[in-house]
Amino acid sequence: QVQLVESGGGLVQAGGSLRLSCAASGRIFSINAMAWYRQGPGKQRELVADITSGGSTMYADSVKGRFTISRDNVKNTVLLQMNSLKPEDTAVYYCNAGIIPRGFLSSQNYWGQGIQVTVSS
Repeated sequence: QVQLVESGGGLVQAGGSLRLSCAASGRIFSINAMAWYRQGPGKQRELVADITSGGSTMYADSVKGRFTISRDNVKNTVLLQMNSLKPEDTAVYYCNAGIIPRGFLSSQNYWGQGIQVTVSS
């Protein structure tokens, strides 16, 4: 069984920083792209940033220059460093990964349970 577990959320004032971490565990053969999504109050879930297994990154326009995604392929983790946070960054943040479990031939899509980030003005 494969699971993703997020950590690092919380409450921060506008202009502050937080770092989210997501660890993949279980019977993992390989991990393809990893990503962070978020869902704000009354909004649809949106892609924040993603990173390929080779390290190529993509960011939503709303977070470019403020957020940085990175990964550790040995520890099977993905990080999201969030700087210059704004109240509109308030959301539940979800880790997502395409993982080939041991014994499988194709990638499966996995989600973390979500973690709350609240930015006060």
